[in-house]
Amino acid sequence: MGELGLQGTPRRRFRGNTTDSDHTDRVAENLLGRRFAVAEPNTAWVGDITYLPTKEGWVYLAVLLDLFSRKVVGWALRSHMRTELCLSALQQAVATRAPAPGLLQHTDRGSQYTSDDYQDVLQAIGATPSMSRKGNCWDNAVAESFFGTMEQELVIPEGPWRDEAEARRAVGDYIHGFYNHRRRHSTLGYVSPVDYEAAHRALRARAA
Repeated sequence: MGELGLQGTPRRRFRGNTTDSDHTDRVAENLLGRRFAVAEPNTAWVGDITYLPTKEGWVYLAVLLDLFSRKVVGWALRSHMRTELCLSALQQAVATRAPAPGLLQHTDRGSQYTSDDYQDVLQAIGATPSMSRKGNCWDNAVAESFFGTMEQELVIPEGPWRDEAEARRAVGDYIHGFYNHRRRHSTLGYVSPVDYEAAHRALRARAA
């Protein structure tokens, strides 16, 4: 970095508490158990929520990542963090990935994820819910790590974005224009999520 005249960017902190676990909804056991390495796509997804600044106030981002490739398979951004936010991310992921029954979906135990509406969709697609232990962010470390990476790499103009629409465009450009297609991951042998999944499909095709 010194030879190229590069400097690291100090890590920004967007996040605060987005988890309301003070409820009596459908809390699931931690079935994932920090087993973050899986052998096939659509075996396990992890999800979480963060918030981002705009001049009109905070906006909230929900994501789902496939543990196999660390690819963002569903995301949604809204001016609120009600259940509909997380449902939109889940519905996008289901529409694009069409997971077979048996998917394990891990999140924290926030009220969005434990709600009947969210749990009913998981049940309808044959997915099994898994949730972190109360107050234990390490149980969902991959999703937490994604937000940390995004918060460091996502280019923000001087000051907050103007509004929700501008933030959504920036997040979409980051996820689809960089993170999924171009960002190299040490966990994946320094290839991008899209390239990692393509190589897996090619390997399976040769073995067939």
